[in-house]
Parts: sequence; structure tokens; C-alpha cells
Amino acid sequence: MKVALLAPSKSIHTHKWALFYKQQGIDVKVITFKDHYSPEHAEEVETWVLPKWFPGKLSYISSVFALKRLLASFQPDILHAHYVSSYGFVGALANAHLFYVSVWGRDIYQFPQQNRVNRSIVEFTLKKADVICSTSHVMAAETKKYTDKHVEVTPFGVDLTIFQPLEKRTKDTVTIGTVKALSDKYGIADLIKAFAIVHQHYPNTNLLIVGDGPQRQEYEQLAETLGIRDVTTFMGRVPNTDVPKYINEMDIFAVPSTEDSESFGVAAVEAMACGVPVVVSNVGGLPEVVKKDVTGLIVPKENPNELAEAFKRLLNDADLRHQMGKNGIQHVKEHYNWIDNANDMLKLYKQTLNGV
Repeated sequence: MKVALLAPSKSIHTHKWALFYKQQGIDVKVITFKDHYSPEHAEEVETWVLPKWFPGKLSYISSVFALKRLLASFQPDILHAHYVSSYGFVGALANAHLFYVSVWGRDIYQFPQQNRVNRSIVEFTLKKADVICSTSHVMAAETKKYTDKHVEVTPFGVDLTIFQPLEKRTKDTVTIGTVKALSDKYGIADLIKAFAIVHQHYPNTNLLIVGDGPQRQEYEQLAETLGIRDVTTFMGRVPNTDVPKYINEMDIFAVPSTEDSESFGVAAVEAMACGVPVVVSNVGGLPEVVKKDVTGLIVPKENPNELAEAFKRLLNDADLRHQMGKNGIQHVKEHYNWIDNANDMLKLYKQTLNGV
């Protein structure tokens, strides 16, 4: 089987899929825009670059001819585009078959609502797709607003050989934390405000924020203003291989995202796989992957007070934290094991190729 992934090379998710296919003996190529190219990832999986000669959406059209040449050379059995708003549109214009499109989040929740042109791009791309995929049921329902085709739900699981509980070190404090890009989309300001409320009553707590982003300085200043800077650690960006180590340093993991484009919630799944109870907001796919009151707690979005109350509930009950952690491990094993999810995608490929 030959598979071409039309997607951002920089994305760890793209690279994860590409490496899996390569390990299965599939001839896989990643095709990406030049500004999405990762030289490190290209060392492991052959990557071809599409030029961008014009600004904005015109760059999509200018890339079609280059894509057609690459596809004629490689002749893949399946072209799988990730993001309906950009790579998917280019793939649709190239008139490739068999053509898969995976929706990711903002490309289906926000992009088509911005104007008529964007909506037309989404509807055209979905019309041209032979198979449409979504990581969650809630995002599949959103996608159905723009197509009458069936949408396959293909969860994006985690590697349980990497994300697993590690031996806990003895400590006098309880750590609340997250691993996310530092952006208001992920509710980082709400997390800091909620922690400030909690820390007043639970002085043996600290906050660990792993990740970087354009608003880091703003969040550091917020922590300073709220008087919690000395108990808040901003780790910055860490290698993906180190993420499980940092999650295991946390006793409570928070994903207080503010937008429905948080379509799956892979960070919450990673935390559950490590045996850490989670507190998430009620947006996008987060309530779908977290079993309410079983593997974690679900709170209203953009509500630091409710977020703080959820933290307090877990801080007051170490047994509940422990049980939710155990439940989370089992939940991920049953539903979000990366190997199972990736093999399901391969089964879908084979069914399509066999005309099933």
C-alpha cells in the first residue's frame, strides 16, 4: 500500500501517523507546505514540499499543480489530507482518488463560519472526499452541517508504552498542572486565576505549566499580580519524549479550554493514561473523552470559580484522586490505545481499497 499524507510536517500528530505507517511496511510520503516543513521529521519519513507562491488562499490554488506532479510520480493508493480548510482543499482541487480528509478543529468549527468563501471551500472539499474522518463524535456532528456523507470517527489515541504511570516521589505539596500551548484558547488565564483562589486555602499547592506560546509573558505577569508567582513554574516547551515525566509530576491535570475547536482532547487522554485525574471544561470533545465523575471532573468554560471548586474537591479527597487515576488508565486502555486506533485507520483504508 502507498499512502501520501497531505499535512503539516511540523505537527507531531502528522509525524506519529507517518511513522506508524512506515513501521507497518507501508510506502508513505508526507507532502507539506514549505512553511510547515520539519527537517527533523523529514529525516525519519520522506517529505515533499509544496511551494507557496501567492498570499492567503491563492497559495492553495498555486500548490495544486505541484501536488499533481508529486502524485503522478508517487501514485499513492490513498491521499489523506489533514485539515479540511487548507490541505484538504488543495487535495480536492487536485481531484485525487482515493481521497481521505480528516477534520481537526478550527477548520470545521470556525473557518466555514467566517464567510461564504470559506464555507464553500469546506463544502467543496467534503463533496470531493471519498472518506471523511473526525477524531470525535461531537466534531463529526459539526462536520455533518456541511455534508450529507457519513463521517468516520477515528479517535486519536496515545502510545501506552510512553504515557503510563511512573513511580511517584514523596513530596509535601500537591501539584496542579497542564501541558498546553500558552494561549487563551486553552484557558491558561482561567487556570491561573482558579489556582490563585485555591492556593489561598491550600498553601501546600503549586502550579506547573508546561508549554510555550505568544501569551507566556502575559500569564507570568498575571501570576505575579495574583501573588502566586513563587509557587507557579513555567517550564516552557519541552521535548515530546519528556511530556510523560512532567505529567507524572502532577496530581491534578487541567484542560480548561475555551473553544469547541478543542475537538478531541489528547492532552486529557495523555494525563489519564498516566493515572492523573483530570479537570476539563465542557467544550468540544473533552466531555466525550473524560468520563464525568469517573476519570475526572467537567466544569463550565471560562469560569475560574467553578474550576477552583473542582480542584478543591480533588484536593480534599486523596482517595478520589487515586481512584479517578486508576479509572483513567483503564478508560484509555479500552478506548484510546494508539495502536488500536491506528490499526482501525488501516482497516478503514483496506476496506475502501477493497470497495467494502
